[in-house]
Amino acid sequence: MLESLITSKTRIRILVKLFLSANNSGYLRGLALEFNESTNSIRKELNQLSSAGYLGKEKEQNKVTYKANTEHPLFYPLQNMVRKYVGLDTIVATVLARMGHVSRVIVIGDYAEGKDSGLIDVVVEGENLNTIYINQMAGKIESEIKRKVNFSFTDSYQQKNGLVIYDESIEK
Repeated sequence: MLESLITSKTRIRILVKLFLSANNSGYLRGLALEFNESTNSIRKELNQLSSAGYLGKEKEQNKVTYKANTEHPLFYPLQNMVRKYVGLDTIVATVLARMGHVSRVIVIGDYAEGKDSGLIDVVVEGENLNTIYINQMAGKIESEIKRKVNFSFTDSYQQKNGLVIYDESIEK
């Protein structure tokens, strides 16, 4: 879906990195290393996205750090598009369908940091979860979103890291 709208693979990777979570940030050389691309191609995309107002820049010593501009009127639509592109909406819908009492769904690992590595680590928090159902649905989810998904289950997730993609206390 996103590839038909945005033809630059570099731009898609930057959008995934910076818009999956508004807390993610990156700088020119770091992004070039992470994406294994030239600094020139990264610089071109960063300049275009920041001049359009989608990214904010902050100078820290000798580095310019880029973050998604959460004040931009298209921030939330772009973030939703990126999350749909990665498949997080499909994961949440499937988990909530028949999992039982789910209190939160948290993405950890690479995707929480905005790295499109192909493996999404998901923690499902709740009581009396139907883990058999989600383990049966994992293959269907993976074929639909074209990424591997690793589910973990707990009644209480205490770690501070992670990207909360569903929280029952907010959704009510």
